[in-house]
Amino acid sequence: MRADGHDEASGSWEAAWSGGGRAVHLGNAADFNAQFTPGDRNAHGPLGRRDQGHHYACLAPFYSPHPAAVLLPRHLDGAWMDLLSSQLDWGKVELHSGIAEQSWFDEALAARPALLERLRATGLPLLPWGRTAGVDRLTGRADDGVLAAVRRFESKAAALDLFREVARDHPDIPVRIQRRVDSPRRLARLVAEAARAGRTLVLKSEYGVGGLGTVVVMPSEVARAGGARALVRGLLADGELERGGDVLVEPYVTAPGRPRDLTFDAVVARDGSVHPVGVAVMRVAGTGYRGATVGPGVLPDGLALRAARFGCDVGRALAGHGYRGWFDIDFINAGQGRLAPAEANLRLTGPAVAFMLRARLDAVRGPGHLVRTLDEVPLGARVPQEALFEHTRRLVRLCEPLGATLLPTLPSTGFEPYPALGVAIAARSTVVLDAAEALVRAASAQLGEMFADIAPD
Repeated sequence: MRADGHDEASGSWEAAWSGGGRAVHLGNAADFNAQFTPGDRNAHGPLGRRDQGHHYACLAPFYSPHPAAVLLPRHLDGAWMDLLSSQLDWGKVELHSGIAEQSWFDEALAARPALLERLRATGLPLLPWGRTAGVDRLTGRADDGVLAAVRRFESKAAALDLFREVARDHPDIPVRIQRRVDSPRRLARLVAEAARAGRTLVLKSEYGVGGLGTVVVMPSEVARAGGARALVRGLLADGELERGGDVLVEPYVTAPGRPRDLTFDAVVARDGSVHPVGVAVMRVAGTGYRGATVGPGVLPDGLALRAARFGCDVGRALAGHGYRGWFDIDFINAGQGRLAPAEANLRLTGPAVAFMLRARLDAVRGPGHLVRTLDEVPLGARVPQEALFEHTRRLVRLCEPLGATLLPTLPSTGFEPYPALGVAIAARSTVVLDAAEALVRAASAQLGEMFADIAPD
């Protein structure tokens, strides 16, 4: 492991993850999230949440550095895959999209046994976003204890307990105090006490992804809501906190170091060994994940190494509990060289995409790439797929003279009420990354101008 927290040779984690070769990618992000929703997933959890997961499953081409086949719940024109393949030297990638437009991924795939059998017959690894009972049945995996470990440590409470055990050997890793609150009335009381003392709190549902189910509550917001009880009622009514579940309450890190939000990714191999992938700097808006940057020099070596050492020890503890597969540990930079672990994710994550792309680009174009993912670049207008593809091709051409490579990652939300495009940008310096990002954001915001001449007065 290098001083910056990255694996000495990417082949180590690639071999542990995908066998070091090509793989079949299963876009089951919505199904993974749904297994933590109380009750039956078809009776609970609004359709919107499933739709969000299916949109995020468009990251499936990046579940390993070199896909052989990709299965997506949402329809995606093959031109997108052709564009990615040409930039990443993938060769032919078999694309099956639109298989779960109005259903869950595992149910839709179960209804296509011939496709599933043909993919299994390739002998290639079948890699999902995360392990679920449904995808295990489809891929023929036996109950090996992984699902129990996923269920246990995706809990933000159980993860902190594990962090506390591991941190005994890491004096520079402070683990925050966390309280479990089992009623809205008790929660309102804690919020009111903190507001009177001028303290900010973090409220978390026990399970949640990408910042969903996590709320930062400042004293000013309590006053604006008309008191703690009104604020808590509103959070539960709006679904920002899981109704009917316990709420975890933590102190907010008010004076963090910079960069604030970090994550460490690694793979637990079948034999239980831990293979570090690297440390990323995350971009977080409020509590929502928006992207990550990976590569040489993105953060001080000492900080990265500290995160990696603790993360590897957490990985070994997870292995002892039966987990195998990809995981990450999110940290808040508490300043003065201290890293406060926030949660564990026992699955692929958004930053994993940046690591996969960096590994592939380094393999086919030479080492030294930095990769930045931007999951939500706002578009100035709702754009149908064909027009969005042409816009993306234009962005590719605009970035090339800067020395940057642009790759579309989330192209399915261009016609949503809040249209956006997800992209990754690769370059060999942060200066070029910053310039390319500014260009992409400006050009995407200007999309609305094409309709200016036809807009009513």
